[in-house]
Amino acid sequence: MASKFPSFSPTVTIIFFSLCCALLFNLAHSSAIGIGYISRLLEIQDRERAPPYVQVAAARGVLRRLLPSHSSSFDFQIVSKEQCGGASCFMIKNHPSFHRRGDPQILISGVTGVEILAGLHWYLKRWCGSHISWDKTGGAQLFSVPKVGLLSRVQDAGILVQRPVPWNYYQNAVTSSYSFAWWDWERWEKEIDWMALQGINLPLAFTGQEAIWQKVFQKFNISTSDLDDFFGGPAFLAWSRMGNLHGWGGPLPQSWFDQQLILQKKILVRMYELGMTPVLPAFSGNVPATLKTTYPSAKITRLGNWFSVKSDPRWTCTYLLDATDPLFVEIGRAFIEEQLKEYGRTSHIYNCDTFDENTPPDDDPEYISSLGVAIFRGMQSGDNDGVWLMQGWLFSYDPFWRPPQMKALLQSVPAGRLVVLDLFAEVKPIWITTEQFYGVPYIWCMLHNFAGNVEMYGVLDAIASGPIDARTSENSTMVGVGMSMEGIEQNPIVYDLMSEMAFQHNKVDAKAWIDQYSARRYGRSDPSIQDAWNILYHTLYNCTDGAYDKNRDVIVSFPDVDPSFISIPPEECQPNENPVAGRAVLKEITDSFDQPHLWYSTSEVIHALEIFIASGDELSESNAYRYDLVDLTRQALAKFANQLFLKVIEAYQLNDAIGVAHHSQKFLGLVEDMDTLLACHDGFLLGPWLESAKKLAQDEEQEKQFEWNARTQITMWFDNTKEEASLLRDYGNKYWSGLLRDYYGPRAAIYFKYLTQSLEEGGEFRLKDWRREWIKLTNDWQNSRKAFPVKSGGNALNTSRWLFDKYLGSSADNIQSLNEAATEIVI
Repeated sequence: MASKFPSFSPTVTIIFFSLCCALLFNLAHSSAIGIGYISRLLEIQDRERAPPYVQVAAARGVLRRLLPSHSSSFDFQIVSKEQCGGASCFMIKNHPSFHRRGDPQILISGVTGVEILAGLHWYLKRWCGSHISWDKTGGAQLFSVPKVGLLSRVQDAGILVQRPVPWNYYQNAVTSSYSFAWWDWERWEKEIDWMALQGINLPLAFTGQEAIWQKVFQKFNISTSDLDDFFGGPAFLAWSRMGNLHGWGGPLPQSWFDQQLILQKKILVRMYELGMTPVLPAFSGNVPATLKTTYPSAKITRLGNWFSVKSDPRWTCTYLLDATDPLFVEIGRAFIEEQLKEYGRTSHIYNCDTFDENTPPDDDPEYISSLGVAIFRGMQSGDNDGVWLMQGWLFSYDPFWRPPQMKALLQSVPAGRLVVLDLFAEVKPIWITTEQFYGVPYIWCMLHNFAGNVEMYGVLDAIASGPIDARTSENSTMVGVGMSMEGIEQNPIVYDLMSEMAFQHNKVDAKAWIDQYSARRYGRSDPSIQDAWNILYHTLYNCTDGAYDKNRDVIVSFPDVDPSFISIPPEECQPNENPVAGRAVLKEITDSFDQPHLWYSTSEVIHALEIFIASGDELSESNAYRYDLVDLTRQALAKFANQLFLKVIEAYQLNDAIGVAHHSQKFLGLVEDMDTLLACHDGFLLGPWLESAKKLAQDEEQEKQFEWNARTQITMWFDNTKEEASLLRDYGNKYWSGLLRDYYGPRAAIYFKYLTQSLEEGGEFRLKDWRREWIKLTNDWQNSRKAFPVKSGGNALNTSRWLFDKYLGSSADNIQSLNEAATEIVI
């Protein structure tokens, strides 16, 4: 069995036991400054970790769930950092007591249960040619694992792999809403298993905090009913926690508080059992309006509007307690103490983002410094060993944070008691321009995804080299790597590579890695598929334009703009291989509109899709292949749809009613066909999102409320009037079967109807009427109770082949209309 995977020769990718200690110590030494700062915390966490037998038992539980047939083939044990050369590591050895089938064959040791499972994953990848992904993105490919008793041996000296930096961080403050909002324990258990196998040891643990806040605010004379307007609904809790909004989607029923607290306790127990360091929330200053009445002398500021159409005070303009007010420390201490009381323990590291999309009222560095001091004091008063973990997103987007203000905040906390997440380091690294965050320890993070949008996108070269450049740079203060995506369960190749960087000491040859990736993912080596993935590596996964990849394809983010303002570039400005040279330009003074993102040659991607389809007869049994095939077909057709939209607009501007009818019907037909395609895989269904929301409800009213939350987040998102759509409309868009046929298609049809009427009547496009109608459609859809399938149906290969021939094949007279240059729409 192992002979099928010649590219996985252990000598290519592992470090021999006899050489690794000295070599890896020297490689890791470059980030010794940052690690030195956090050494006290690491020592405390090591002392307080779960006993070895607990971690081993938890790791064995993961193995049983992942590969039950081989639960007796692996033996696990906990070792000290001293046995690992002074750092966290895992070791893989041939088991000395293996004599016959049924005996443990491979011994995996690690400093914690996480390292043990990372070692298991490392072995399964490199010696068994296996692959582990989220279920929705293809799941685990484990049929390549040899039978019990026949596992591949490692070299006699064994394998030792150290972490170059201590921490592997996971999540974004909003992932809890975009991806985890409706999870039960069964789904959480799968995710924690996945985290451990990826070597993640520093995950956020934000679930259930509203129940803690209920108890805390009661101590400050604020009743449960007073908090109804404070918390957001289940799908919007991330933003009410950050003080961006309040009340939207609420109020939360008491059953939600209770069940989420129970769930959080299960999550934390399992994380601690595996040796993880869960990051708990801390008080950021966000307070309910009632506190201003209860404590009239407190320094409480009402913040400005946050994306509400009319600055509606029912949902926005939240209240922030000044960090310099004595009450801030009292509440901060009470919150941490209540968490300790409920959970029984802590990892001493707390996330707090007071200024995430909330700009301070004064830019005086002394004032900024005083805020930092006070925020940290609030944590320290509840946990003397507390360390502040802060997202660095504010430094990426808010021009308020110039060097003096950044230094004032970052240097206001004692050395080693603040750690910053360089949140978007694969595209916009802050460590380079801030002298390593002015001496503060930081974690190199890959943001990658916004709002859980579905788009094949990545910057693989930056991922394969960026963490190494940061760690080995002069005076590096880097202490970890991490994944800070807003939404998960997409682009598995990106997360597979990024997870490996937690254990890579040298830059990775992305081309060679991808060749191995395709073989592991599908369970067999196929030269044609390797060629296709090489094309995708140089196109979809080679975005170097520095743009934020928020999916704004026309289907999922339909332009709310008068067609008269759309300018079509002339044919001579449409070279086939330049996606930027010619553009369709949408210009309207009063309407903002995000442009669809195009950074690659679509003709090359279509060629890669052609190869994928041609290889389908051999690979279609692979769930991962079917996921990739559907996703790649969707990607190609989505860009083609952008072109069809421009054809509609071009015909409209030429007063060509027949052309408008022809191209608009083709667009709507394509939307229907894409819905059929997406229905072929469980990873692209609307039904599970809605049904999981309803499943958490205790009665009919909660069911309606939770489903409204789920539907609203992926469509209108925030408030609207009859004539003004939400400023966040389509931010959480998804390419999900059910959503295209039931919402995106009908919405586009309304726009095309008004185009036709404009031509028939000889008048202007009735923009306000279009808006009223599509906004009403959306609001009706938000309140709908229509059910959608939770299981896929249809043949992915046959459907993809059919749609390729219909829309993308050379015989379909579509190549010309798919011209590269006009696919980007710019305001």
